[in-house]
Amino acid sequence: MDIPLTALLLNCTLKPSPSESSTEVLGRQVLDALAEHDVAGDVIRIVDHTVLPGVETDMGGDDEWPQIRAAILDADIIVFGTPTWMGQHSSVAQRVLERLDAELGETDAAGRPILFDKVAVPVVVGNEDGAHHITGILTQSLGDVGFTIPAQSSVYWNGAAMQKVDYKDIDGAPEAVAALTRTAAANAAHAARLLRAEPYPVG
Repeated sequence: MDIPLTALLLNCTLKPSPSESSTEVLGRQVLDALAEHDVAGDVIRIVDHTVLPGVETDMGGDDEWPQIRAAILDADIIVFGTPTWMGQHSSVAQRVLERLDAELGETDAAGRPILFDKVAVPVVVGNEDGAHHITGILTQSLGDVGFTIPAQSSVYWNGAAMQKVDYKDIDGAPEAVAALTRTAAANAAHAARLLRAEPYPVG
């Protein structure tokens, strides 16, 4: 019997709600593809929350990272979405990676890193080059803190260079992007179910 799973899209756009976000459009398409594998999805737009700089699980004051962290820990799959700016991931995405650095010192009841057995799917969108570079940074960083990165799980879209068309402006996902999305969702759900059934051993 299939194990019910949950996914959380961390949308690292620079645009606060209710502004349209190409990152959210592509991220939600990944969530829709995951839903076909019985994975329930939710979304957090990071810029709508106060996430203080630092590398602790709670920076105190009005820091809202602890609530976001709780949602991450509750999810089986993290869809990590970022736009491309100047060929790089967004400053919001960098802030999230820095806050996740605190998890290197956190362990579960078995003494394993607390993010073991969770899966991450990098999602990158932009009307300029940089998707492969950013995906490399995300997979390395997310893998370091404990996430499993499934085979062919990155999903990206690059628009034509020096043009003004954003992903949110096109009519539906291009077939190449849709194919990436289907593969990423299938592999992420598969990996998450395997890890739920048989977690990584204690080191």
